[in-house]
Amino acid sequence: MSDTSKVTKSDSELEQQDTVAPADDPTAAPVTVVDPRLLVREEGLKGYVTEFKRKVKGGELGSLPVFVGLIIIWTIFQFQNDRFLSADNLSNISYFMSATGMLAIGLVFVLLLGEIDLSVGSVSGLASTLFAVFVVNHGVNAWLALVLAVLTGVGIGALQGWFFARIGVPAFVVTLAGFLGWNGLMLWLLGSSGTINVPSESGPVHLLGQSSFFMDQAVIGAYVLAGLGVLSMLVGSFGEQRRRRAAGVPFRPTSEILVRVGALAVASFAAAVVLNNAAGVSNALVIFLGALVVVDFVLRRTTYGRKIFAVGGGIEAARRAGISVPMVRITVFAISGGFAAVGGMFFAGQTASATLNAGGGNTLMLAIAAAVIGGTSLFGGRGSVWSALLGMLVIQSIQTGLDLLNMNTSIQYMITGAVLLGAVVIDSVSRKSQKAAGRA
Repeated sequence: MSDTSKVTKSDSELEQQDTVAPADDPTAAPVTVVDPRLLVREEGLKGYVTEFKRKVKGGELGSLPVFVGLIIIWTIFQFQNDRFLSADNLSNISYFMSATGMLAIGLVFVLLLGEIDLSVGSVSGLASTLFAVFVVNHGVNAWLALVLAVLTGVGIGALQGWFFARIGVPAFVVTLAGFLGWNGLMLWLLGSSGTINVPSESGPVHLLGQSSFFMDQAVIGAYVLAGLGVLSMLVGSFGEQRRRRAAGVPFRPTSEILVRVGALAVASFAAAVVLNNAAGVSNALVIFLGALVVVDFVLRRTTYGRKIFAVGGGIEAARRAGISVPMVRITVFAISGGFAAVGGMFFAGQTASATLNAGGGNTLMLAIAAAVIGGTSLFGGRGSVWSALLGMLVIQSIQTGLDLLNMNTSIQYMITGAVLLGAVVIDSVSRKSQKAAGRA
């Protein structure tokens, strides 16, 4: 017996096929209601194709627009400059996207509430400045300085969240004030020089430079990381299948799990091969991917994560369900501030210094754009932390590609802005389609 038939039989036995009577005739025989996921799996490949078409028509696009966009972007730049898809260039993309990507992770939490945090760029710059001041001016241990800088970011985020959640000041206004105020504090700490160089041998700065945890074994390390990722998905998927089977709810058949894991294995090991042809996998990329895995677990597998989605989906409904909305709001902004501070440390690692430009320029806009382009809705209640990775791939690919073509910065801004607008339009149209299909 195939896996698909086993799933159908198991689910029908455990759920006993819910039955309801037709609404227009209470005396009529009850009609069996079958979970549509079971029908999809029973039909095999045809069922999955049909389900995919239904989701697209209903506005459930998921990450499809991002993948299509990446293919188009990479194809265009490769035709314009054959070095774009070279190992060295792709390695640079993976390294330099990590800093802004950390800011985007924190912003995903805020966007899930349907809010915005305009202060993350300034908080990241302030964190890198505090780290430099502690280490260079006061001789504080580098790792202790790192902890203090990150805790400062968390505290700033919590303070802004408190004004929003308890006082009722709009998040836009609170974080806009933070954007100005924390940037001013950073400038004051830097003084007239405007730059504080940090010794590159200090722990965090060296760690977040273009070095690898695996030192001379970077080639082996890339394959080890790819293998760990594939193994994690395999173990997690079968664990979920076992739990859902025991609970009597629909679960993915073994064949589907193997296909998904196989796709991840191909992508992971292909990336490892590419990175190994350059400088290997950088520490910054490893930490960035590790943060994505941890945060994804928090959002999808914990009570706290479900509370965030609940508040983002409807504040009044969440309140009536017993969720402390102020607590969720304050902690979400604290998380955003913490990730902004970590991102600031990534910037310090890239330049081995704290400068006036830290967290400035278009850093804030790129971080917001990354989260939104990757698929997190501006309207709240829908999104994934992996959007930070997908969005940063798009943005960093555009920046790197235009740099290879020696395009002016103004062109980069215009193209990135157009991509961001396109992502928001897709999100808005998707929501309207889901409402029309009765799935919003």
